Amino acid sequence: MIKKGIILAGGKGTRMSPLTKAVNKQLLPIYDKPLIYYPLSILMLAKIKDILIIVNKGQLNQYKKLFTDGKRLGINLTFKEQSSPKGLPDAFIIGEKFINNQNVALILGDNFFYGQYLSKKLQECTKLNSGAKVLLHRVVTPEKYGVAKVKKNKIIQIKEKPKKFLSDLAITGLYFFDNKVVKFAKQLKPSKRNELEITDLLNKYKNLKKLSADYIGRGGAWLDTGSLDDFYKTSNFVSAIENRQGFKIACLEEISLYNKWINKNQLNEAIKFYGNCEYSTYLKKLI
Repeated sequence: MIKKGIILAGGKGTRMSPLTKAVNKQLLPIYDKPLIYYPLSILMLAKIKDILIIVNKGQLNQYKKLFTDGKRLGINLTFKEQSSPKGLPDAFIIGEKFINNQNVALILGDNFFYGQYLSKKLQECTKLNSGAKVLLHRVVTPEKYGVAKVKKNKIIQIKEKPKKFLSDLAITGLYFFDNKVVKFAKQLKPSKRNELEITDLLNKYKNLKKLSADYIGRGGAWLDTGSLDDFYKTSNFVSAIENRQGFKIACLEEISLYNKWINKNQLNEAIKFYGNCEYSTYLKKLI
């Protein structure tokens, strides 16, 4: 079982400069909420309550001002600083004590997921006992992504931005690992760009025939907010859904209430915390 999760919210966000010169990218708004709310909501939908958020050096206080220790949401939040970007597997080395020989999920702080049956799928993924599992999504431009070739739900080949067609199944920024992941991450050597590569980590599990796949599925959405254009496209997507259907995507308090992690008195405290705003108005409708 997986009961711990990590959000990697580091990185310099250089493609979105000058917006990211003073503010961490994950604190910029996707429509009506900070970007960090969206990956955090995914872990919460998976019913993961013990969460580590890894942030850039010097930006810790910004996150603590927003979340404190997570008690307002009925979860346990821990924060660690990353001195400089060293690749995705570095999250497991930084979070070694947090993981503490348990299985763990990792989600990238700039990834957005949406789907009607996503909660059920996420909770199925957390049942992982050994090996690793990645969430795949079909794309029309596989040459822009790391892709996986799959046979009977086992990944048999991985290729980063393939020039020749291998598969149209992109590897998203959501991963599930057993407790060997820290040991494997420490064994990795930096690539030519001087970073530890997630592909190398996944290949360790693939070579052991321990790397499986699940799928977001038709009708679901996976969006990467790596560029300014992608950022606004994701914002427009959230705006369209929320304004047409009347519910909020990634409303953390609503998820906590549904999971019975907080009660309506605690929801009232959240309303006071946010003050007089449209988000608070939505929370009031839940009471």
